[in-house]
Amino acid sequence: MHHRTAPAHPRTATAPRPATLVAVGHGSRDPRARATLLRLLERVRELRPGLDVRLAHIELNAPLLDETLAALAAEGREAVLVPLLLAPGHHVTHDLPAAVAAAPGLRARVAEPLGAHPLLVEALADRLAEAGWPPGEHDRRTAGVVLAAAGSRDPRSGAETRRIAALLGERLGVPVVPAYASAAAPTVPEAVAALAARGRHRIAVASCFTAPGLFAARAAAHAPWIAAAPLGAHPALARLVLHRHDRALAAATARGRELAAV
Repeated sequence: MHHRTAPAHPRTATAPRPATLVAVGHGSRDPRARATLLRLLERVRELRPGLDVRLAHIELNAPLLDETLAALAAEGREAVLVPLLLAPGHHVTHDLPAAVAAAPGLRARVAEPLGAHPLLVEALADRLAEAGWPPGEHDRRTAGVVLAAAGSRDPRSGAETRRIAALLGERLGVPVVPAYASAAAPTVPEAVAALAARGRHRIAVASCFTAPGLFAARAAAHAPWIAAAPLGAHPALARLVLHRHDRALAAATARGRELAAV
Protein backbone atom coordinates (compact mmCIF):
# COMPACT_ATOMS: atom_id res chain seq x y z
CA MET A 1 0.00 0.00 0.00
CA HIS A 2 1.47 3.23 -1.10
CA HIS A 3 1.08 6.34 1.03
CA ARG A 4 0.70 9.57 -0.78
CA THR A 5 2.75 12.40 0.60
CA ALA A 6 0.65 15.48 1.04
CA PRO A 7 1.99 18.42 -0.92
CA ALA A 8 3.78 20.91 1.21
CA HIS A 9 1.82 24.09 1.78
CA PRO A 10 3.66 27.05 0.35
CA ARG A 11 4.71 29.50 3.01
CA THR A 12 2.79 32.68 2.93
CA ALA A 13 5.17 35.61 2.93
CA THR A 14 4.46 37.97 5.76
CA ALA A 15 3.72 41.42 4.41
CA PRO A 16 6.01 44.06 5.82
CA ARG A 17 4.39 46.26 8.40
CA PRO A 18 3.70 49.77 7.14
CA ALA A 19 5.95 52.54 8.42
CA THR A 20 4.84 54.18 11.63
CA LEU A 21 3.64 57.76 11.27
CA VAL A 22 5.36 59.80 13.99
CA ALA A 23 3.64 63.17 14.26
CA VAL A 24 6.15 65.58 15.78
CA GLY A 25 4.89 68.56 17.74
CA HIS A 26 7.08 71.27 19.17
CA GLY A 27 5.93 70.88 22.77
CA SER A 28 4.30 73.47 25.01
CA ARG A 29 3.80 74.30 28.67
CA ASP A 30 0.12 74.82 27.85
CA PRO A 31 -1.61 71.54 28.84
CA ARG A 32 -4.16 72.03 26.07
CA ALA A 33 -1.48 71.62 23.41
CA ARG A 34 -0.77 67.92 23.93
CA ALA A 35 -4.48 67.14 24.33
CA THR A 36 -5.23 68.97 21.08
CA LEU A 37 -2.59 67.06 19.14
CA LEU A 38 -3.86 63.76 20.52
CA ARG A 39 -7.34 64.62 19.19
CA LEU A 40 -5.82 65.46 15.81
CA LEU A 41 -4.12 62.07 15.68
CA GLU A 42 -7.39 60.34 16.55
CA ARG A 43 -8.79 61.88 13.37
CA VAL A 44 -5.76 60.62 11.44
CA ARG A 45 -6.37 57.08 12.76
CA GLU A 46 -10.03 57.28 11.76
CA LEU A 47 -8.99 58.18 8.22
CA ARG A 48 -6.36 55.41 8.01
CA PRO A 49 -7.41 52.46 10.21
CA GLY A 50 -4.54 50.10 10.93
CA LEU A 51 -1.81 52.70 10.52
CA ASP A 52 0.45 52.94 13.55
CA VAL A 53 0.30 56.63 14.52
CA ARG A 54 2.33 58.03 17.40
CA LEU A 55 2.83 61.49 18.86
CA ALA A 56 6.26 62.81 19.83
CA HIS A 57 7.56 66.19 20.93
CA ILE A 58 10.80 68.06 20.31
CA GLU A 59 10.77 69.42 23.87
CA LEU A 60 8.69 70.14 26.97
CA ASN A 61 6.14 67.31 26.61
CA ALA A 62 6.26 63.53 26.81
CA PRO A 63 6.81 61.44 24.86
CA LEU A 64 9.96 63.11 23.57
CA LEU A 65 11.06 62.40 20.01
CA ASP A 66 14.33 60.66 20.99
CA GLU A 67 12.46 58.23 23.26
CA THR A 68 9.85 57.49 20.60
CA LEU A 69 12.46 56.76 17.94
CA ALA A 70 14.47 54.55 20.30
CA ALA A 71 11.33 52.52 21.02
CA LEU A 72 10.59 52.12 17.30
CA ALA A 73 14.16 51.01 16.64
CA ALA A 74 13.85 48.39 19.40
CA GLU A 75 10.63 47.13 17.77
CA GLY A 76 12.29 46.89 14.35
CA ARG A 77 9.86 49.38 12.86
CA GLU A 78 10.31 51.94 10.10
CA ALA A 79 9.09 55.47 10.60
CA VAL A 80 7.97 58.58 8.76
CA LEU A 81 8.32 61.74 10.83
CA VAL A 82 5.63 64.30 9.96
CA PRO A 83 6.39 67.70 11.51
CA LEU A 84 3.27 69.32 12.94
CA LEU A 85 4.89 72.60 12.00
CA LEU A 86 3.75 75.02 9.36
CA ALA A 87 7.02 75.98 7.69
CA PRO A 88 10.67 74.91 7.37
CA GLY A 89 12.98 76.06 10.12
CA HIS A 90 15.69 74.82 12.46
CA HIS A 91 13.46 72.12 13.95
CA VAL A 92 12.58 70.65 10.55
CA THR A 93 15.98 71.01 8.88
CA HIS A 94 18.20 70.18 11.86
CA ASP A 95 16.47 68.74 14.95
CA LEU A 96 14.44 66.04 13.21
CA PRO A 97 17.26 64.69 10.98
CA ALA A 98 19.59 64.77 14.01
CA ALA A 99 17.10 62.74 16.06
CA VAL A 100 16.87 60.14 13.26
CA ALA A 101 20.66 59.96 13.02
CA ALA A 102 20.86 59.41 16.78
CA ALA A 103 18.60 56.33 16.60
CA PRO A 104 20.91 53.58 15.31
CA GLY A 105 19.27 50.88 13.28
CA LEU A 106 16.08 52.87 12.67
CA ARG A 107 15.00 53.31 9.08
CA ALA A 108 13.22 56.64 9.01
CA ARG A 109 12.55 59.60 6.79
CA VAL A 110 11.38 63.13 7.55
CA ALA A 111 8.35 64.45 5.67
CA GLU A 112 7.83 68.06 4.65
CA PRO A 113 6.21 70.43 7.14
CA LEU A 114 2.48 71.01 6.69
CA GLY A 115 3.15 74.16 4.67
CA ALA A 116 1.29 75.99 1.91
CA HIS A 117 -1.37 73.55 0.80
CA PRO A 118 -5.09 73.90 -0.04
CA LEU A 119 -5.99 71.65 2.91
CA LEU A 120 -4.20 74.01 5.30
CA VAL A 121 -5.98 76.99 3.77
CA GLU A 122 -9.30 75.17 4.18
CA ALA A 123 -8.61 74.71 7.88
CA LEU A 124 -7.51 78.34 8.34
CA ALA A 125 -10.63 79.64 6.58
CA ASP A 126 -12.93 77.40 8.64
CA ARG A 127 -11.38 78.54 11.92
CA LEU A 128 -11.93 82.16 10.84
CA ALA A 129 -15.55 81.34 9.96
CA GLU A 130 -16.07 79.84 13.40
CA ALA A 131 -14.79 83.09 14.91
CA GLY A 132 -17.21 85.26 12.90
CA TRP A 133 -15.79 85.73 9.40
CA PRO A 134 -16.83 87.12 6.95
CA PRO A 135 -17.53 90.73 7.89
CA GLY A 136 -20.75 92.37 6.81
CA GLU A 137 -21.01 93.57 3.22
CA HIS A 138 -20.50 97.18 4.31
CA ASP A 139 -17.29 96.28 6.19
CA ARG A 140 -15.84 93.93 3.59
CA ARG A 141 -14.11 96.71 1.66
CA THR A 142 -12.21 97.65 4.82
CA ALA A 143 -11.49 94.09 6.00
CA GLY A 144 -8.15 92.35 6.23
CA VAL A 145 -6.47 89.42 7.91
CA VAL A 146 -3.23 89.01 9.81
CA LEU A 147 -1.84 85.49 9.49
CA ALA A 148 -0.05 84.89 12.80
CA ALA A 149 2.76 82.31 12.70
CA ALA A 150 5.59 81.27 14.98
CA GLY A 151 8.48 82.78 13.02
CA SER A 152 12.02 81.63 12.27
CA ARG A 153 15.36 83.09 11.24
CA ASP A 154 15.42 80.64 8.33
CA PRO A 155 14.41 82.61 5.19
CA ARG A 156 12.65 79.52 3.83
CA SER A 157 10.22 79.73 6.73
CA GLY A 158 9.20 83.30 5.92
CA ALA A 159 8.82 82.44 2.24
CA GLU A 160 6.52 79.52 3.07
CA THR A 161 4.41 81.64 5.43
CA ARG A 162 4.05 84.29 2.73
CA ARG A 163 2.82 81.58 0.34
CA ILE A 164 0.24 80.47 2.91
CA ALA A 165 -0.89 84.10 3.33
CA ALA A 166 -1.22 84.50 -0.45
CA LEU A 167 -3.34 81.36 -0.76
CA LEU A 168 -5.57 82.45 2.13
CA GLY A 169 -5.95 85.90 0.59
CA GLU A 170 -7.07 84.34 -2.70
CA ARG A 171 -9.66 82.29 -0.86
CA LEU A 172 -11.01 85.14 1.27
CA GLY A 173 -10.75 87.93 -1.28
CA VAL A 174 -9.07 90.35 1.13
CA PRO A 175 -5.46 91.31 1.91
CA VAL A 176 -3.70 88.82 4.21
CA VAL A 177 -0.46 89.94 5.86
CA PRO A 178 1.82 87.41 7.57
CA ALA A 179 3.11 88.22 11.05
CA TYR A 180 5.36 86.43 13.51
CA ALA A 181 5.49 85.74 17.22
CA SER A 182 9.29 85.58 17.33
CA ALA A 183 12.53 85.77 15.33
CA ALA A 184 11.02 87.61 12.35
CA ALA A 185 9.13 90.74 11.38
CA PRO A 186 6.51 92.09 11.28
CA THR A 187 4.90 91.34 14.64
CA VAL A 188 1.12 91.02 14.84
CA PRO A 189 0.67 94.64 16.06
CA GLU A 190 2.93 95.85 13.24
CA ALA A 191 0.92 93.89 10.66
CA VAL A 192 -2.32 95.29 12.08
CA ALA A 193 -0.91 98.82 11.76
CA ALA A 194 0.20 98.13 8.17
CA LEU A 195 -3.30 97.00 7.21
CA ALA A 196 -4.87 99.98 8.97
CA ALA A 197 -2.58 102.29 6.99
CA ARG A 198 -4.11 100.78 3.84
CA GLY A 199 -7.60 101.62 5.06
CA ARG A 200 -8.28 98.11 6.38
CA HIS A 201 -9.73 98.57 9.85
CA ARG A 202 -11.90 95.44 10.16
CA ILE A 203 -8.99 93.13 10.93
CA ALA A 204 -9.11 89.46 11.92
CA VAL A 205 -6.21 87.35 13.15
CA ALA A 206 -5.85 83.86 11.63
CA SER A 207 -3.99 81.38 13.83
CA CYS A 208 -1.29 79.54 11.87
CA PHE A 209 -0.56 77.28 14.84
CA THR A 210 -1.43 73.62 15.22
CA ALA A 211 -2.28 73.86 18.93
CA PRO A 212 -2.88 76.36 21.74
CA GLY A 213 0.16 77.86 23.40
CA LEU A 214 1.89 81.07 24.35
CA PHE A 215 2.46 82.32 20.81
CA ALA A 216 -1.13 81.63 19.73
CA ALA A 217 -2.51 83.36 22.82
CA ARG A 218 -0.32 86.44 22.33
CA ALA A 219 -1.34 86.72 18.68
CA ALA A 220 -5.04 86.47 19.52
CA ALA A 221 -4.69 89.15 22.20
CA HIS A 222 -3.68 91.68 19.53
CA ALA A 223 -6.74 91.09 17.32
CA PRO A 224 -8.64 94.35 16.75
CA TRP A 225 -11.76 92.40 15.78
CA ILE A 226 -11.89 88.58 15.83
CA ALA A 227 -9.23 85.95 16.40
CA ALA A 228 -9.45 82.43 15.06
CA ALA A 229 -8.64 79.39 17.18
CA PRO A 230 -5.54 77.30 16.41
CA LEU A 231 -5.99 74.67 13.71
CA GLY A 232 -6.15 71.78 16.19
CA ALA A 233 -8.05 68.64 15.21
CA HIS A 234 -9.56 70.10 12.04
CA PRO A 235 -10.45 67.31 9.57
CA ALA A 236 -8.52 69.01 6.75
CA LEU A 237 -5.40 69.13 8.91
CA ALA A 238 -5.70 65.38 9.58
CA ARG A 239 -5.88 64.77 5.83
CA LEU A 240 -2.83 66.97 5.33
CA VAL A 241 -0.83 64.98 7.90
CA LEU A 242 -1.58 61.81 5.93
CA HIS A 243 -0.75 63.55 2.64
CA ARG A 244 2.71 64.51 3.92
CA HIS A 245 3.25 60.94 5.23
CA ASP A 246 2.24 59.43 1.90
CA ARG A 247 4.40 61.81 -0.14
CA ALA A 248 7.46 61.00 1.96
CA LEU A 249 6.90 57.27 1.42
CA ALA A 250 6.33 57.74 -2.32
CA ALA A 251 9.53 59.78 -2.63
CA ALA A 252 11.50 57.08 -0.79
CA THR A 253 10.05 54.37 -3.05
CA ALA A 254 10.96 56.35 -6.15
CA ARG A 255 14.54 56.81 -4.93
CA GLY A 256 14.78 53.09 -4.25
CA ARG A 257 13.70 52.29 -7.81
CA GLU A 258 16.23 54.73 -9.22
CA LEU A 259 19.03 53.12 -7.21
CA ALA A 260 17.91 49.63 -8.26
CA ALA A 261 18.03 50.68 -11.91
CA VAL A 262 21.63 51.92 -11.69
